Amino acid sequence: MEKVRVGILVGSARKNAFSQLIADTIMKQLPDEFEVKQVKIDNLIMFNQDYDDNNETPKEYADFREEVKNCDAYLFVTPEYNRSMPPLLKNALDIASRPAGQSVWGGKPGAIISVSPGVMGGFGSNNHIRQVLMFLDIRTMQQPERYIGNISECVDEHGKLLLATEKFIHTFTDSYVKWVKNFY
Repeated sequence: MEKVRVGILVGSARKNAFSQLIADTIMKQLPDEFEVKQVKIDNLIMFNQDYDDNNETPKEYADFREEVKNCDAYLFVTPEYNRSMPPLLKNALDIASRPAGQSVWGGKPGAIISVSPGVMGGFGSNNHIRQVLMFLDIRTMQQPERYIGNISECVDEHGKLLLATEKFIHTFTDSYVKWVKNFY
């Protein structure tokens, strides 16, 4: 069997983002039969349908769509912004779903893990993303859900995840691996 290509999309471009720390941890935890790559989304200009309608599709859109298309599975690691998903991630989801009828997302497995400095762990973001993924026909893992609240308390003084948090993430990663293997 060929390696399963997993694209990880991180919803924050902030330097030292907690979402990136979680994504890095998951990338280390995934088994060797998974070829994992972070799909960058912070270089994408705001989606505008006129680009595609006028045959002026930005190279960044075309490259991003091709990269997403070449993934076998997805993992979304995200913070919460104002009880919803960050605009960076929403923009990426929209770009790869267009032009109309040419979405490159559909039929592939995915999962979401959200983080927040607040106690709810990005619940709002996670659920809003889940709604969009359902529409895009990404087969989103239902359980276990992962919301990491009080994220600043989950790292030590050097910015490394505490062992308990790594273990909590690892149970999610193990479930994600089993979920994806159902499709390949």
